[in-house]
Amino acid sequence: MARRELTLAELRALEGQHLGTTGWHLLDQDTITTFAGTTGDTERIHLDAGAARARGLDGTIAHGLLTLSLGPMFLQGLFAVTDHSRVLNYGFDKVRFLAPVPVDSSIRMAVHLTKVRRIQGGSAFHLTQDFELKHPDGTVAERPACVAEAVVAYFD
Repeated sequence: MARRELTLAELRALEGQHLGTTGWHLLDQDTITTFAGTTGDTERIHLDAGAARARGLDGTIAHGLLTLSLGPMFLQGLFAVTDHSRVLNYGFDKVRFLAPVPVDSSIRMAVHLTKVRRIQGGSAFHLTQDFELKHPDGTVAERPACVAEAVVAYFD
């Protein structure tokens, strides 16, 4: 999907609508290892295929927070707001990790603008983010790996 440029008024008017689905993004072992080093989360299921298999997995898996952290990149790929003074990640109302993301899988994000509310100086946009999973063999999982209810604040 091509990136759309929107004004704040145009984005507000999309309340209740699907905003788009991104392209696929590969999560390889180098990415997982770099994330582990950056965050200090060196749990062995992310770094050691043997340890992961000993815990019933087929190999290493991506960190749930790595998957979640792709949200801002994916949003920037879907749309840009052209008339704001600043934008802030306001937080999350809910996050659920529903399935492991095996190494060499790909993730994409489908976004639905569920609610818009006015805040001092701007608007808070409540975005349901479904992180869809494509396994290394190319099959797409029936349910998302992660579902997050993100809140992004744009200021006039």
